[in-house]
Amino acid sequence: MRILLCLLLLALSACTGINLETQFQPDPSLRAQIIDQQEDRFASIDPLHIGADIKALVDRELAGLNNEADRVAKLQDILYGEDYLNLQYSDEQTHTAHEAFLAREGNCLSAMNLYVAMARYAGLDARFQTVRVQPSWDRRGDVLVLSQHINATGRFNVQRRYVVDFTPEIALQQLTSAIITDAQARALYFNNLGVEALVAGDEELALTYYKNALFLDDQLSIAWNNIGATYNRLGESDLAEYSYQMAFHTDGRNSSAINNLAKFYRNQGLLGIARQYENAIARFNERNPYYHYALGNLAFSQSEYDAARLMYRRAIRLKEVEPDFHYALARVYDAMGYSAQASEARNSAAVLLAENAEIYRPSNQKMRIIDNATILRDSSPGLSINLAD
Repeated sequence: MRILLCLLLLALSACTGINLETQFQPDPSLRAQIIDQQEDRFASIDPLHIGADIKALVDRELAGLNNEADRVAKLQDILYGEDYLNLQYSDEQTHTAHEAFLAREGNCLSAMNLYVAMARYAGLDARFQTVRVQPSWDRRGDVLVLSQHINATGRFNVQRRYVVDFTPEIALQQLTSAIITDAQARALYFNNLGVEALVAGDEELALTYYKNALFLDDQLSIAWNNIGATYNRLGESDLAEYSYQMAFHTDGRNSSAINNLAKFYRNQGLLGIARQYENAIARFNERNPYYHYALGNLAFSQSEYDAARLMYRRAIRLKEVEPDFHYALARVYDAMGYSAQASEARNSAAVLLAENAEIYRPSNQKMRIIDNATILRDSSPGLSINLAD
């Protein structure tokens, strides 16, 4: 259910930056070779376009609903309700709003394209919002893909807003969310198409999509990283190195770019520089709880329970207030036959969930109304969660 795809090798993102002085300076000539267009090459594609059939559905179902909260709830029911679209999650392809409507499936950006378009047609405030959540990555062919998250939000008034998501559990992560513009969301759409083209082996089409993404948002770090990976495949060393460096230059937390640079320099025979980047990533990973958690998951999947226990305990030392770490430790204790330790770990996770109800709120509903007068107030235990910046 997460999106904003970007290539990586090993490291996962965290809230702190990577301590590395690269001495990099942007080069206008190399930039011009990469972003070599003067207009949107896909101006005819509107990810937020909806046709008469969608509009008729919205008109019919929202008729007589004057309360904005009721209208938001009905729209999410149209998206996910079994009697309506019953939209299903699929990471195979990023869709426009109309494509998601026809396919009845899509990833998070696809679903949010459809929701935002319908909500705006219905006269509701609706905007895209990125959220830093627990990192997730998977292998697609010979590519590792890091997935992040996007949802939609809007305001009823100064104090009350809502969040619509594609997941059955919404984290009210006001401390980690960032509203983005339609242009930025459009750039993410083409970035995702680029990833999908690259996974399919079409490097030239991937380049075209990434270039369009960077034309729309030249600060989109993941697109710089992804186009660098594509240039690297094509043997364009200068452009690959520059793109990776731009990815880190625009986001000092982009561990994917530093991993890719380390491998790039090692393949070029520049072992001293490669070690500098590798050491920076090693330091970054050592203090990244989600890195240790990912290693624990890998060890657990291979029935290496002692190693998994060690990794999960390291993750907990770095971020004790993450319930998933405690649940993972409980699973490994169960597998090892240590029932008392497993019970203790599960109890720790349950306490964290209870004490931070504003942050972790499981539900079968996908919409939350957030009242700033009561949610995440100064005395809220949710503020004890160590969230990403």
